[in-house]
Amino acid sequence: MTIVTKDIACNGEVLTLTNQRVVFWERTQILILSDLHIGKVAHFRKNGIPIPSDVLQKDLLRLEELIKHFNPKTLLLVGDLFHAELNSDVLQFKNWTHQFPNLKLILVKGNHDRQNFELYDNLNIEIISNKLDVFPFTFMHDVKDNDENSFYISGHMHPGVIIKGKAKQRITLPCYQVTKKQLILPAFSLFTGLNTHNPTDVIDIYAFSESNIFKI
Repeated sequence: MTIVTKDIACNGEVLTLTNQRVVFWERTQILILSDLHIGKVAHFRKNGIPIPSDVLQKDLLRLEELIKHFNPKTLLLVGDLFHAELNSDVLQFKNWTHQFPNLKLILVKGNHDRQNFELYDNLNIEIISNKLDVFPFTFMHDVKDNDENSFYISGHMHPGVIIKGKAKQRITLPCYQVTKKQLILPAFSLFTGLNTHNPTDVIDIYAFSESNIFKI
């Protein structure tokens, strides 16, 4: 796995974007991601949809490498950590967390995070029901009503961008979207689609591949 980074100025802070779908906020030692969707693969397979069983394993291996690379104090999950009911994927994640006993886990709940609080306690995850303010940012899974005094870092949208080349060639890549009041994170899980309908107020788009990250 290749980790490529790009520093951007964001609401007076420096954030490090990566081509591996996470953001590192060095000043606070927080590693930020969204939409891991643990349990989605097991849920689909339970319902007869043939999804490769190692999808979650690959996602967790990527996240493990990123944690080792940045050595954060906190892992901040901006919603949709889980996808469905308690299943084997959730138990796999629980075992995976044991290798990082000193890493603080915080989850700002998303629309898919419907697990009971007892499970979160067992996983040693701090739960934020709606939004988390860490100056100068507000972390929120799905921003619907913008507070003009807040700058949001959010997920939910699974943003992607279509890049057109010669002779009608085109490629769709995941991306980060930046507006005047919001940074929208890509979905961390590789088992997600891409939403290429960009908000009308997008200022900057940072697309990435396995070997590069660049501003469009």
